[in-house]
Amino acid sequence: MTSIRRNSLLVLLLAASLAVSGCSTINRLNPFNRGGDDAPGETASEGERISIVAADQKLEVAEALKGADFFLPTPATVTEWPLPGGTAEQSVGHPEAGGGLSIAWKRGFGQGSGKGAYVTAPPVAANGKVFVMDGEATVSAFDAQSGSQVWKANLRPSSKRDKEAFGGGLAVADGKLYVASGYRFVAQLNADTGAVVWKTMTEQPIHAAPTVSGGRLFVVAVDNTLLTFDTANGADGWTYQGLSESARILAASSPAVSGDTVVAAFGSGELVALRAANGNDLWNEALSRANRNNALSEIRDIPGRPVIYQGDVFAVSHSGVFAATDLRTGQARWSLPVTGITTPWPAGDVVYVVSKSGEVICVARESGQIYWIRDLGVGREQSKGGLFGMKFLGRKNYSTRPVWSSPILASNRIVLAGTSGELVAINAKTGEVEKTMNLGSPTLIGPIAVNGTIFVVTDEAQLIALR
Repeated sequence: MTSIRRNSLLVLLLAASLAVSGCSTINRLNPFNRGGDDAPGETASEGERISIVAADQKLEVAEALKGADFFLPTPATVTEWPLPGGTAEQSVGHPEAGGGLSIAWKRGFGQGSGKGAYVTAPPVAANGKVFVMDGEATVSAFDAQSGSQVWKANLRPSSKRDKEAFGGGLAVADGKLYVASGYRFVAQLNADTGAVVWKTMTEQPIHAAPTVSGGRLFVVAVDNTLLTFDTANGADGWTYQGLSESARILAASSPAVSGDTVVAAFGSGELVALRAANGNDLWNEALSRANRNNALSEIRDIPGRPVIYQGDVFAVSHSGVFAATDLRTGQARWSLPVTGITTPWPAGDVVYVVSKSGEVICVARESGQIYWIRDLGVGREQSKGGLFGMKFLGRKNYSTRPVWSSPILASNRIVLAGTSGELVAINAKTGEVEKTMNLGSPTLIGPIAVNGTIFVVTDEAQLIALR
């Protein structure tokens, strides 16, 4: 790996909260910062947050569930994946896709991660096309079957205000493609031609994909503001301001919508339910777990999407809380000490979650007890020679584990990809690894499954179809 590739990948990982070298804020990434981890203003205040995970709670398989069977819905063909999580609730269930996990085709779609650009937008698919966005706000549409390019549109602003930006994402609704960008805009495009219908500038960069439901576009900006827009003309709607946070991840999650309730997650660790029509508060829960032995627990961000499934909301925070919350009342049903940056996947009797350290965990959806844990970090450690590959201030080499994307359940397997360039398929019932394959490029973006095909977007701006 060249030094540029190594540096760009490390920056992407850090921007996604990984801080593998023990840093908890962007300020701490500077090797010449002499303030140390306890320098004023670099960690978030405790405030009035109360941990919902007991300090002595451990992550372990329940004795009563070892080897026990559980219900999963029958795999079914999913014909469209219009939002990052598949639906407005960010929940799909159990698509049938992947087959033998052979590569059908690969297509490049623009600027990959590096030189200030970072590929972070999950793919979406509708009406026989797959839509992707590169690291510089160029959006492309590909034929889902053949991989041929249908159109390409460069949406990068010409102004000098934002020379570099990253993040954002895509959503499809009613034949329109919606774009949110770190270049401070949201836009609507014709999904068949790529022509821009309207474009609305925003005050803050947007590092997450939008959610479109009921004629509204919902998106979280980098300053912890939930923004809404009228999908007909891009006009501003109501906004909700979350708590500010001095230590956070340069990423944001897409809201989940069920009926007239929208659930959004913020960098403060807040999980908030609001009326979709007017933004009125319904409930607010903090997924926070203070750990005085780990400064990184002070980053309370919830980078993964909250998921609504059968009346519950599932979300995992960077500060070490994975919780199931009643959608109607906001009461926590159960919680586990899991540190994560990904999106949980509920289906049937269970919910799957991936920890930042590489553990894939299968949890009983009703009780929060654990069926199995599969550690994908074992044997995959990579040696690094100091920050950005350089030694300084006497720092010795250190090893890091690969970081894994959000999982999907497809054809009775949990499928996820990682920064090692691997894609892994795990038996959904037992946790045994059934197949691994080399994608040829790192990725932190979760796969999607449409019409029997699994699509993966890599760090090098490649779209890969697996059948």
